[in-house]
Amino acid sequence: MSIRKMYKILTARPTVEGNGVHLKRAFGIPFIPELDPFLLLDDFHSNKPEDYNKGFPWHPHRGIETITYVLEGKVEHSDSLGHKGVINGGEVQWMTAGSGIIHQEMPEGEFDGRMWGMQLWANLPSSRKMMEPRYREIKVKEIPFFKLDSGVEVGVICGQINGAAGPVRDIVIDPEYLDITIPPDTFFTHKVKEGYTVFAYVLEGSGCFGLDAEDPLEMNRINNGFAEKENLVIFKDGDEVIIGSKAGVRFLLISGKPIKERVAWYGPIVMNTEEELDQAIAEYQNGTFLKHK
Repeated sequence: MSIRKMYKILTARPTVEGNGVHLKRAFGIPFIPELDPFLLLDDFHSNKPEDYNKGFPWHPHRGIETITYVLEGKVEHSDSLGHKGVINGGEVQWMTAGSGIIHQEMPEGEFDGRMWGMQLWANLPSSRKMMEPRYREIKVKEIPFFKLDSGVEVGVICGQINGAAGPVRDIVIDPEYLDITIPPDTFFTHKVKEGYTVFAYVLEGSGCFGLDAEDPLEMNRINNGFAEKENLVIFKDGDEVIIGSKAGVRFLLISGKPIKERVAWYGPIVMNTEEELDQAIAEYQNGTFLKHK
C-alpha cells in the first residue's frame, strides 16, 4: 500500500469564456503535463444571471471529451448530431467530440438566480482523436448516491465504490469521477490506480488531502494538504488516498490514465500537431469540419 500525498494545491482564478460567462478556472494549459489526460476544469458558480445567461453559443470541438456536471440550475444544450435537451441539477453530460462536433450550452439559474456547474475537459489519444462523436446524458436517478458506514456521502458518476458502479463506462482514459461529502471529524479512504493522475477539487468546506494511515485525523501535521473551497489538489503517485475534515468538506475526486502524447491546443480544438490544428480550423471555415452525422 502506498498512500498518495499532496503534490500541489492550485486556486481557481476568475476568467471569462463563451459569450461573457464569468467563471473560475481551476486549471488549464499551463498544467497539462501534471494533469494529463485532463486539460481544463471550470467552475461556473453565481447568483447573478448576468454572469452566465449569455452562455456558450455555437462552437466546435475536436479531439477531446467535455464533461458537464450541473449542481444547481440547468443548462439547455443542442448540437450538430441532432441532440437537444436540458441538463438539470445533479445531472451530467458526457460528450465525446472525437472527429468534430458543434454545439451550444445555455445556462439558466434557479428561481433565485443560483447557477452552479462544473466542466471538465479530457484529452483523447492520437489513435482516437478522429473517432465518431458520441453523447451521453446522465439523469439523477442513474447516478448512485449513498452513505458509507462512516457517514461519508458518495456520488459515483464514473468508477466504482463498494460495488456501486457509475453509469459512465467504456471511456478511453479509464476515468473515475466521484462527488464526495465528508462530515466533520471524519476521514475517507479510497483505492486509486497507481500511475494514474488523481486530483480533488473542493466545492464546499475544507479538508486535508495529504493524510496518512497512522493518524488520519491529525490535521496539524506539516504538508497534510489543507485545502478549502475553490482549491484544486494534485496528488503524488500511489494506490490510495486518505482525506479528512474537521469541519466538513465536499469535493470532486477525479482520476484518469495519462496519455503521454504531445498536445497542440487552440481554443476548443486539441490535437497532437500544429498541422492538425491548422487542418481543423480550415475545415471549420470551409464547412467540412463534421466527419460524422
